[in-house]
Amino acid sequence: MTFKAKKSFGALYGIIVGILVFGFSFWGISYSLGPDDNALKVLLYIPAYLFLVVYIYLVLGAIRLKYVVNDDTFLLVWGVAKKHIAWDEIDEIIQIEGRSNLFPFMSMTWPGYVVGLFQLKGVGPVRMYGTHAKNGFLYLKTKRGFLGITPQDDSLAKKIAEKTGKEIQILDMETIPIEKKGHDMHTDRYFMLYTRLNNLFLAVFCLYVAIFFPNSGADRLIILLVVLAINLYLFNNANAKRLYQFSQQGGYFTLLIGMAVTGIFLILSVVQISFS
Repeated sequence: MTFKAKKSFGALYGIIVGILVFGFSFWGISYSLGPDDNALKVLLYIPAYLFLVVYIYLVLGAIRLKYVVNDDTFLLVWGVAKKHIAWDEIDEIIQIEGRSNLFPFMSMTWPGYVVGLFQLKGVGPVRMYGTHAKNGFLYLKTKRGFLGITPQDDSLAKKIAEKTGKEIQILDMETIPIEKKGHDMHTDRYFMLYTRLNNLFLAVFCLYVAIFFPNSGADRLIILLVVLAINLYLFNNANAKRLYQFSQQGGYFTLLIGMAVTGIFLILSVVQISFS
């Protein structure tokens, strides 16, 4: 019996964003650097292609995500990977309810998709394979690790309970004190303010170059600055979320650094385009 994850546009979102980001990045590197810059081109292309391979693997996971109940095992299908868990290996079935605080370790998230290793603050570690998990998911404690999945309804939990003979436990995250659950970055007004300012700075930079660079006669390296700004933005935001759980001030500072770098790139572009 096959159960799908909560409906989302996570796979489609990943495909569209991947095409835009990687497509622009590869084009920008090629456009900005000439025949005399082959060494630099190679240095930029190598990590770009490595990240592309990983990204394709993640998107494939989003496309092929499903949960299967067999006679003797629970089967998790994620991309080309399959994880078999015998029914006697499942120790606890916990329905997480309410807004959870998932602290990322080695993970990837975007709207409608969450995968990788997290710390569910106040509860314990969890390896997530799902879509929408922020306001609740199914937490399986097994002898082979702790899994977080996001089925469409409670029918999968009931089926697992039937197969294992275990009761479904309900854990309301609102009952966990803030000292254990930690601060949620999504409700931190300063973190969200700095995140929005990062978004604004990047949008202004990209829009400015798109409008004024064509036919300006400015150096083509301006396009490379845009490529670097976009990729640094993605890298910096991910690190800010990780650092926030150890130090709120560290998370703020990381976002401020991102704003500063994008601002410097914008100033350099304005100087080049306006006075070239």
